[in-house]
Amino acid sequence: MKHPVDAHVGKRIRHRRWMVGMTQQQLADKVGIKFQQIQKYETGMNRVSASRLWDVADALGVTIGFFFEGLDDAREQARAAEGDFMADKEALELVRSYYAIPEAQRRRLFDLARVLSDAA
Repeated sequence: MKHPVDAHVGKRIRHRRWMVGMTQQQLADKVGIKFQQIQKYETGMNRVSASRLWDVADALGVTIGFFFEGLDDAREQARAAEGDFMADKEALELVRSYYAIPEAQRRRLFDLARVLSDAA
């Protein structure tokens, strides 16, 4: 049975890997394991040891704390009410594309999106 923390850490691994455009195989190669193990980590089926999490964080360019962000009760309840935005592949692709836009254009796009959402 999955522990909620393991599932959360796995989701954070998957999301960060996806955001940087890395495949499971590429991450596995950087960490020195098989891609099937990455799959198990990402689903929360296997726990990530401290040393392995250190290696994954290094490969993905984040601190270890990144994988635990959002675990407090208030944030989890808010996410449950909104749905799991980060599980939506289209939403993740939109976020990744958004951050690929140069900052000045990104700001204008953000302002446009805000105006359009207010009009809806």
